[in-house]
Order: sequence, then structure tokens, then C-alpha cells
Amino acid sequence: MTRIKSLHLNLDDAWPALEDFETVDVREWGPKLRYHGRRDEVDAFYGAVREKLTDFVLYGSGDFHYLAAVLLGRIGEPVNVISFDNHPDWGIRPPYWACGGWVNRALEIPQVRNVSVWGCGNFELSYPSMFFANRKAIRSGRMHAHAWEERQPDRVRRRFDCMNRENWRERFSRFVASHAGEGFYVTVDLDCLDENEAVTNWEAGMFTAADVAWALRELRAKARVVGGDLCGARSEQAYSRRFQRFAAGWDHPKNVKQPADAPSVNRRALQTIWPALCGEPEQKR
Repeated sequence: MTRIKSLHLNLDDAWPALEDFETVDVREWGPKLRYHGRRDEVDAFYGAVREKLTDFVLYGSGDFHYLAAVLLGRIGEPVNVISFDNHPDWGIRPPYWACGGWVNRALEIPQVRNVSVWGCGNFELSYPSMFFANRKAIRSGRMHAHAWEERQPDRVRRRFDCMNRENWRERFSRFVASHAGEGFYVTVDLDCLDENEAVTNWEAGMFTAADVAWALRELRAKARVVGGDLCGARSEQAYSRRFQRFAAGWDHPKNVKQPADAPSVNRRALQTIWPALCGEPEQKR
């Protein structure tokens, strides 16, 4: 089988020494785009990299996850979007381009049918945070969060019919079967993984890398994955604007662990998830 060409957009040195990827050095854009970006700068960035993009793209910290909606803009057919993420990223507060609200940008794209987020485990599904969610999209069914009941209070468990470690695979299989044959775009943020499985700039989720790889292969067995991306590896935070730095500092969790072996931990997660995302044969280990 011909190896799928893999592209790495190096925004922040989150992924050192990637032999199997074609790397494009875009570090000059990193401080401008981290956490949130101005519309003109995001447009300029997309214009600078558009001709280099492949179907599957690796990039840096989860602070750049809103670029998933930018990458989605080049998909030329109707798709459902799956996001593996510890956060729903459905906030309606400004700025327009921000890691906490990129799902809304995705839903503005005509070819995007719906967005489902798998692995939510943080506080944003509770009030008062829910006041700032795109509740219209949630009510219409275009946006859905599959959250961990182990991480949520009773009210959230009931409202979102939360999944758990025992039943999530069955639920994911049913979800995929209900969309058999349809096109999907998949975005993976490593903060959906357990703290022992990835080192990120955000709170950790509950998936293992093997869980996500299983889900991707299950999806490919019954539907079509037409594109995808992966981000979330920890990197040093650098910003070009004062407000950007202030907002990110207020929003980021404090005292996130930063082990010395972070690059090797994240590399193992990448080696497990990336082949399943791209549709490459499973490696024997």
C-alpha cells in the first residue's frame, strides 16, 4: 500500500524530529495564532499554506485547535465532523477565531452537516459555562457532546446522556452505523487522552491512544474518512499580543504537569493514532 503523505505544520516545535512527515516551518505564525487569531492573520496564514496542505495534517499545541475549522474549509463534499477532545469548544463569545469556539466556525461551513465531540470531561457542560455554549446548534442536533459521566455531575449526565468507560465503544459503534457510508472529517486533540498517555497544555481526558485508534478503525470500516488533523502536544507558550497573553493565561489550567519525557510520551500516542487516522495498516508491535 502506498504510504499516505503526511504533513506537519510546525507552529511551535511541539513535535521535534518527525522523520515520517514533510515539515513546513511556519513558526513565524505561532505567536500570532496561538490561543486565538485575528481574522486577517488567519486568512493570511491559510493563504500561505493552502497549496501545501494534504488530506491529513499534524500541527502543534491544542492552543491552535481552531485551525481545524480552517483546514475543514478545503473539503469539497458534505461531511460529518468528529472531534476527540476533552473540551466541547462550542463557546459563542468572541474572538471569532479561538480554540474555545472553533466548532461554531465549522458549522458555518456549508459542507459540514454536524459536529460531534467525543470525550468531554471538563466543566463547560455545566452552568454558568453553558450560558456561552451554542445552545441553538445543540437543540437542533447539529452539535452534540459525548461526555464522560465519570467527570460530570448528575444534571449534566441526564441532560447529555453521558457515556462511560464500559459503554462508550458500543455507543460509538451505533453512532457510526447510523452514518454508514457517509463522509467524515476527524480532528484529534491529545488532551482527550489520559494524563499518562499525553502531555498537553490543557486538562487531561480519559481516552487511551489505543481507544482513539480503535474508534478511527471502526469509523473507517463503516464510513469514509475524507480528511483529518491531530494537535495537542505541549509546547512553550509564546504570544504576539498583550491581550492574547492575558486571555490565554486566565483560561489555561494552572500546574499542568510538564515531565521531561513529554516528547517521547506524545510520540507514542502519535504512533498509535496517526496510522488509524490516515488509514494505514496497523503496525505489529
